[in-house]
Amino acid sequence: MSSLRGFGNIARRWRELNGANYWKGLLDPLDVDLRKNIINYGELSQAAYTGLNRERRSRYAGSCLFRRKDFLSRVDVSNPNLYEITKFIYAMCTVSLPDDFMIKPLSKAAWSKQSNWMGFVAVATDEEIVRPGSANDPRVHGGWLSVYTSTDPGSRYNEQSARYQVLDEVKRLQDLYKQEETSITITGHSLGAALATISATDIVSNGYNKTCPVSAFVFGSPRVGNSDFRKAFDSAEDLRLLRVRNSPDVVPNWPKLGYSDAGTELMIDTGESPYIKSPGNPLTWHDMECYMHGVAGTQGSNGGFELEVDRDIALVNKHEDALKKEYSIPPSWWVVQNKGMVKGKDGRWHLADHEDDDD
Repeated sequence: MSSLRGFGNIARRWRELNGANYWKGLLDPLDVDLRKNIINYGELSQAAYTGLNRERRSRYAGSCLFRRKDFLSRVDVSNPNLYEITKFIYAMCTVSLPDDFMIKPLSKAAWSKQSNWMGFVAVATDEEIVRPGSANDPRVHGGWLSVYTSTDPGSRYNEQSARYQVLDEVKRLQDLYKQEETSITITGHSLGAALATISATDIVSNGYNKTCPVSAFVFGSPRVGNSDFRKAFDSAEDLRLLRVRNSPDVVPNWPKLGYSDAGTELMIDTGESPYIKSPGNPLTWHDMECYMHGVAGTQGSNGGFELEVDRDIALVNKHEDALKKEYSIPPSWWVVQNKGMVKGKDGRWHLADHEDDDD
């Protein structure tokens, strides 16, 4: 696992590493501090998967498993003390998307029929702070936009859209820290990557960042908008995006016709890792832990693979079966203890897989 060692360099270079110069000279070969920075944000993105209740038989399916206060330590982020979560974000969708994108509970007593927990807003703690255009017709994918903007007046969680949950919290934090130098970084994987791209664009286009730079680090992102959206994104003065793509992953190729890639691309290839089964499959090619493994070891255009960041290879099997059998790591090993089943005082077992915030 990566430690805090070397984060001093990231503190000194944070503007450069967050794309002030569009990552020129840093991608091939991949700069070691940039590797650490990408993995740091990748772990925050992975946290949204690890913390999501995917058990459809639970009445809390689609919600977060853990409370905000100790969420980052519960999902095993390497350095949980670097950030404080200030708000959980919920979203819903009013158009059809693949089932895996939104988790719907089977229970008639479900916490919510429409909403899903989608992630969080966090601020850097003092420990982290020390390392600190125009287009004619920009359009984005209707499904991604629906998740970002849909509301339900009768919902406790989505009376306000994910969009305004984020924007209102960004505005509140900008006002709170108005005397300090700030930056905004957004991260996401897959659907979360598409939403991160839209949100970063929204924040800058509507001036919520005021004068601070906005960067996005996204992984396995489907395409978000048309060529005019890409032009609008790339021409924004304070907006940067690094799009990490695994060569065999099919998701970044979708949707095809009429869509363009925004931002700067970093191509990796987990097929070059000596630790991962070959050829793999669509699930392992797209897996977030496999992405971070690829970032840790990619050698760029020189080819080959060597771990430049000390990251435990066991994490590759956290949610998938990707490691070669010779490493003796069981597949999909990360589960909540007893899958959330708790024995009551009456001696009977019941599902207790949700924590309410106590602050």
